[in-house]
Amino acid sequence: MRNLKRVALVLPEYLLIAALIFYWLSAGLLFNPIAMGLIIGLTLQIIFKNRIVGIIIPSLLILTSFYMLFAVMSEFKEFPTFNSEAKILLFVGLAFFISTMIISAIMIFKYATSETKKDGQPDLQH
Repeated sequence: MRNLKRVALVLPEYLLIAALIFYWLSAGLLFNPIAMGLIIGLTLQIIFKNRIVGIIIPSLLILTSFYMLFAVMSEFKEFPTFNSEAKILLFVGLAFFISTMIISAIMIFKYATSETKKDGQPDLQH
């Protein structure tokens, strides 16, 4: 059980980077400064493990995911019938944004409950 908790606390940053890469590729833009900035921020977070940044980045991702959930629902309501395209939009959109919110919440939990060592860095070795 302890190994499961350790793995669950290590994975959020990597899963969020994977979600951002998916977003970047699905947006169809070669130069996407938002995705690039968030990927760089999460990569730096993996390296330096700053407690404040570890709470701010997932909080922004949760707020953005809420906004995008409303956008998915708005787009879904524009379909005249519940056809296969509406099902795909609903399934992929809800799955993507709800999973992003859950992973972000795990990351917030990780950094909010970590004890701070003497050097100011969080002690994530629970």
